[in-house]
Amino acid sequence: MEKKTLLTECPDDMGLIAKITNICHKHQLNIINNKEYVDNTHDQFFMRTELEGYFNDTTFLADLDHALPQGSKRRLISSDRKKVVIMVTKEAHCLGDILVKAFDGSLDIEIAAVVGNYNTLQGLTEKFDIPFHHVCHEGLSREEHEQKLLEAVQQYQPNYVVLAKYMRILTPNFVAQFPNKIINIHHSFLPAFIGAKPYQQAFERGVKIIGATAHFVTNDLDEGPIITQNVIPVDHSFSAAEMAKSGRDVEKSVLSKALGLVVDDRVFVHGNRTVIL
Repeated sequence: MEKKTLLTECPDDMGLIAKITNICHKHQLNIINNKEYVDNTHDQFFMRTELEGYFNDTTFLADLDHALPQGSKRRLISSDRKKVVIMVTKEAHCLGDILVKAFDGSLDIEIAAVVGNYNTLQGLTEKFDIPFHHVCHEGLSREEHEQKLLEAVQQYQPNYVVLAKYMRILTPNFVAQFPNKIINIHHSFLPAFIGAKPYQQAFERGVKIIGATAHFVTNDLDEGPIITQNVIPVDHSFSAAEMAKSGRDVEKSVLSKALGLVVDDRVFVHGNRTVIL
């Protein structure tokens, strides 16, 4: 007996829940958990269904295609552990949090490798018996460096790439290799303070909260679909450096939460928004 997750996204229509669940019953699949959402603004239906049983994927999906309206998308995802590659620069807090949570089972992922443009975090990574690839950018063009990065990442065929404070902008060519598969942590409550030095920007603006945003990476800098966000209070006494120090705890928790939602197949990407079920 297997467990799989069905993700359905389609134009809203009458009786969709009944149609989908009846097909599950026809195939003698037990529904363990089910959640749905209708975006009334765009007349779009989303449903996440956890199933258990003996699957014939081809006939099951064919029956769904016959029952669902035109323009529907459906995915049947196995319960296999997702494989991730983490990209880093020098800051340890986000990487360390993911390493520990993967080690203790809080994040059900396989970390295939860590790739860094500096070797600063190699020792930390190898304490967890995970391969570290140092792909130095110095003396290389951006294109040459990214080609070496791609070679390092793609050898593991990851389900997702996680930017754990990776501090270089990726080109459209790199992003295109992993559509809606690259998860970034931005040290700001987006859409505020896009780009470099957001804590300095926040300090100069005199904000009373600082936050962090985990989002999918697109070709628009820091403007991809948002997965999770959180904030903490600050006041006039905080320097930009103190804001950055306080923000690290928010950054690591937001990134780990986003990664957990994604690998648990709870995130739909619709346009530049996400629906999380």
